[in-house]
Amino acid sequence: MANSDSENAGPGTRLAGAGRRPEWTGTPDHPGAVVAPPVWRASTHLYPDMAALRAHPANEDGKFYYGRRGAPTQWALSDALTSLEPGAAGTVLYPSGVAAIAGVLLTVLRPGDVLLMTDNAYEPSRVMGRGLLADFGVTTRWFDPTDPAAFEAAICEKTRCVLLESPGSLTLEVQDVPALAAMAKARGIVTVLDNTWASPLGFSALDHGADITVMSLTKHVSGHSDCMMGSASAGPDWYRRLRLRAQGLGNVVSPDDAALMLRGLRTMHLRLEAETRSATAIAEWLAARPEVSRVLCPMLPGSPGHDLWRRDFTGGCGLFSFVLKGGTSAARDALIDALHLFGIGYSWGGFESLATPVDPQAIRTASAWPLAGMAADDRFGIRLSIGLEDTADLIADLERGLRAWEEAR
Repeated sequence: MANSDSENAGPGTRLAGAGRRPEWTGTPDHPGAVVAPPVWRASTHLYPDMAALRAHPANEDGKFYYGRRGAPTQWALSDALTSLEPGAAGTVLYPSGVAAIAGVLLTVLRPGDVLLMTDNAYEPSRVMGRGLLADFGVTTRWFDPTDPAAFEAAICEKTRCVLLESPGSLTLEVQDVPALAAMAKARGIVTVLDNTWASPLGFSALDHGADITVMSLTKHVSGHSDCMMGSASAGPDWYRRLRLRAQGLGNVVSPDDAALMLRGLRTMHLRLEAETRSATAIAEWLAARPEVSRVLCPMLPGSPGHDLWRRDFTGGCGLFSFVLKGGTSAARDALIDALHLFGIGYSWGGFESLATPVDPQAIRTASAWPLAGMAADDRFGIRLSIGLEDTADLIADLERGLRAWEEAR
């Protein structure tokens, strides 16, 4: 099967054919043709003679030059990811999601610039604003993720970039990305969106106004919790700049990891659909529990951000949070410790379910926690990443945890 160019094809069809160019896999009439692009390990690429070396383009996509410029395995993954993002001219690969965010911001920003960052951002992004970017002379300011007026008020003449994350990976606020991006564009500000939660299958970032979209491929694309990588996709101008900056920083990803990502990509839509169904059912069950103050799940009717999610998104995932009704930190620990099927560990998007505590009050600077309408004592949150276990079994496990919480509170 050749790479599918049809924008109207379903996600399964697009994922099955993405990145499978015949120059990388062979053609069906050739005895050496393969289904998946092979793992191509090489640091040095050889030329037949000096004339060929001098004639060869030194920095062209999909052309051999040196290992840092990639080879068919990395090119196939970049090509596949680009094909999933309408409006993208190319995709740059990074060793991790954090590296992707850093690579993008170091491309866009210069000393003296101001970065506006959503207050629900991934904590390593916040650390980057206070550390790495500050060291390079960039000022980071935070704004309430759900208040477009607060965003507009935070803009100054030095604002160069805004980093959005929708939904946020801890408290799951959904942002009005089209509105915020339109405000930014009118002032010449670059919009960067961390789109890891939904992926391009659930939210077309560039179509909704973002200039650059970032993903931690470690999550949904891998799907198996066994490799790390990040990506950034953009239109022609920003893609060119991102690529040159990544090359200047010496960024390169392993072909073995690229092959694992390509393998995970083929089934990503099936895993997302299964995790979304299970997460929605579990969120509904938790919302009805007397021990629970608030469920933070955009896919759940009545949950904060649901209307924007329904308007802008075509899919969801298994990541959401809930807040306990009162209690103590020790009681929350007892709940998590009592779980048998949920692992205790960071990340998400894998086949296994995970549970971690959520304490946003320690890091928020521009918006309140607990959220409006919640009691002051309702501040102990738990983030769940729903995997591929049976939904009924996960609910039974959470019921066990809630009993432990009641006993400990």
